[in-house]
Amino acid sequence: MNFSTRKNSQDFSASRVSASNGSDLVDGGVQNGVEVRGPRARSASPVHLCRHCGAPLVNDAARDSGFCCSGCSYVFRLVHEHGLAGYYKIRDSVIAPADQVVFQPRDYVWLAEMQQLAEQRSAGGVPELTLDVQGISCAGCVWLIEKVFHQQPGALFIETDAQLGRMRFRWTRGEFDGPAFARTLQSFNYLVGPPGEEPAVPESKFLVRRIGLCGAFMMNVMLFALPAYFGMGRDFAYAGLFDTLSMAFATLSVLTGGTYFLNRAVRALRDRVMHIDLPIAVGIVGSYVGSVYGWLSGNHSVVYFDFVATFILLMLVGRWAQVVAVERNRRRLLSAQSRPHKVGVDTPRGIVDRPVEELAAGDVFSIRSGQVVPVEAVLESTSATLGTAWITGEADPRDARSGARVPAGAVNLGRGIIRLRAAQPWTASLLAQLLRPTGRDQYRHRLLERVVTGYLVGIFAVATATAFGWWFGTHDVARTWAAVTAVLVVSCPCAIGLAYPLADEMATVALRRFGVFVRENDLFPRLGRIRKIIFDKTGTLTLETPVLANPAVLHGLAPAARAALLALVRDNPHPISQSLNETLLADGLTLGVEPATGEIHEETGHGVTLRTVLGLWSLGRPGWKAVAGSCRLHEVPGEAHDTEFACDGVVLARFRFTDSARPGAREEIAALRDAGFESYILSGDRGEKVETMASALGIPGRNAIAGATPEDKARWLTQLDAKDTLMLGDGANDSLAFDAAFARGTPVIHRGVLEGKADFYYLGRGLDGLRRLFAVNDTRRRTQAVLIFFSVAYNCTTVAIAALGHMSPLIAAVIMPVSSLLSLAIVGLGMRRWLRVA
Repeated sequence: MNFSTRKNSQDFSASRVSASNGSDLVDGGVQNGVEVRGPRARSASPVHLCRHCGAPLVNDAARDSGFCCSGCSYVFRLVHEHGLAGYYKIRDSVIAPADQVVFQPRDYVWLAEMQQLAEQRSAGGVPELTLDVQGISCAGCVWLIEKVFHQQPGALFIETDAQLGRMRFRWTRGEFDGPAFARTLQSFNYLVGPPGEEPAVPESKFLVRRIGLCGAFMMNVMLFALPAYFGMGRDFAYAGLFDTLSMAFATLSVLTGGTYFLNRAVRALRDRVMHIDLPIAVGIVGSYVGSVYGWLSGNHSVVYFDFVATFILLMLVGRWAQVVAVERNRRRLLSAQSRPHKVGVDTPRGIVDRPVEELAAGDVFSIRSGQVVPVEAVLESTSATLGTAWITGEADPRDARSGARVPAGAVNLGRGIIRLRAAQPWTASLLAQLLRPTGRDQYRHRLLERVVTGYLVGIFAVATATAFGWWFGTHDVARTWAAVTAVLVVSCPCAIGLAYPLADEMATVALRRFGVFVRENDLFPRLGRIRKIIFDKTGTLTLETPVLANPAVLHGLAPAARAALLALVRDNPHPISQSLNETLLADGLTLGVEPATGEIHEETGHGVTLRTVLGLWSLGRPGWKAVAGSCRLHEVPGEAHDTEFACDGVVLARFRFTDSARPGAREEIAALRDAGFESYILSGDRGEKVETMASALGIPGRNAIAGATPEDKARWLTQLDAKDTLMLGDGANDSLAFDAAFARGTPVIHRGVLEGKADFYYLGRGLDGLRRLFAVNDTRRRTQAVLIFFSVAYNCTTVAIAALGHMSPLIAAVIMPVSSLLSLAIVGLGMRRWLRVA
């Protein structure tokens, strides 16, 4: 049988799958609301977007395929195979690119145990589970998850909370397979995890409630205030009632929405911080107290209840816009801290599952394929293949024999269970130290604090001068109070309280288009200080798995050979197997192909075999199972190969793998260097590999640090940091360095280690999101600088008018919304470059 034929009866290449939502790359038309032209029209610089996630396609290879990465290509095809193309009609215009986790094996034993426990507790009723979900970003995600659930045998009911990132579902006992459902969701780029602590109600939800109530109060105030502006005399029978109702609804607005800013302002003063809420609180208190005085004294020239209600509503909307964008990025991540689950410990009663916290020195325990070794241990099994990239940064797997010391954090890359003897308890483990959550103080935005301080000092100085001037000039308490109240009312901090946060929100939304997700509100002021960017190597500068250098070889395999290869590599955590599995799935080479069935055997340090009715298939080191002279492939002189795939000793394919940098990394680092940033590599990998990587990326040798332990990384970064460092890492070995860095980001969010500490995370295969991060921040800073200039000019003009006694409630009611609209226009114009892209 010929297993090397290049003839395929069907071509299901992902680039040929046609989208039903009209988002295909064509020679003309509209894609996701953006005009798109085909390859023949590139001279006009068209905008090409990924057909799955909507991210801009930045190179010719991506434009030709229509996808930004292999993950998006795979998920796009999978959505259509499941008959769920309607997802693309209701999803957001931009979503996160598909993570490499869609191709990787993941341990769901914990879910099988949770399902079994739920069925036992239901006592004959309908079992129910609640799980956290990572990856929900829009209503389309909710629709897709629920459709996938109802495609599972035994599925009954599901409810998905997008805001909290949770789902609750019920099933028929004996029919539903929880782990199978979780694996299906994983292939669609959604990860499920055990429910973490009951999440607090998001701040945005509280703000929405306040906005709804304050909106109603504001409309009622305007209802009773407008008649006076349209000529209602004071002798009108219901004039007094209208004034009283305006006061009542304005008071309710202060109690509902104003107290949000007042409480935060008080806390800021207690902490001796000049917070943005202070001028907002001053505006609310000044206008409300002055208006109450005017209402009580009958001096209607100082009654501004309509201003109070409208101002509070606008400030709440601005704060909601700032908060909701960051919350949306946070809720995409699993809330539970990822650490090793239970391990099987040998006891006189047999193997008992115990939490890692109960491990003691001397305990013999078992680790399944793909699991992390929780503590330093001695290998009891005959042999094992271990991965330490996650903990040491060394990319290459290593083989260990019985008696070898295994570091905490090593991953079992073999297909079977290994047994180890603990050399320490969990509390003494390096992994426990690296996974320990740490807090960090909110960064104080000194420039904004100076602006707020200047604003408050200036307003109070002018108000005091106005009071003295009018009192000594007129000795009229009513006119003096009217002038002072007018000064406090018209000194509207709309540019700071409304437009300033809106610029942050627009920047956050624009970055999402490029696969960059902001997690912390203080990231943007931190970015302004960054001058040094420190990259981890393995998994950060490189991809998580080796790259198959000759993928065309896979296309030449017959379906039977691909079925055998798929059986050998799927659910296999070894990096080589994961790379082959990714290519098979992403290139559509598994369509119509079921994994071959048979007995799989692994020989540590050599490879794996599969025996089927067609023969003995093998995947491993060159020459391991091959029969001399039996190769059917044309030999290329001097070409080295890493792995051979054979059947009964006949070599069908030879694969070459590279541990190269991410696509476009050299160009991105060069662009960062031209922008004034200095790049470093901080790695635990071997010196020669780090030097080679630094040379390939144009990073000076003095900036390439190799062989660093997690503690070494933290010490080195502490010495380098002058509140100007950005650390980018992906593994547990970068955790302590993250704690020492001024700002931190990660390209990996499925391990549950660094994403909880990161100020931002970026997805996709390249590094172009980093340059976009700084570019968007520069635009945001310039826009906010213009806002501050406008705010100063506006307040100087209006406060002068008020201090001279020419301000009335009607003029104030007109000026405040006009200034708000002008502030919003400044933000829109300033951020328009990124709004057009996003």
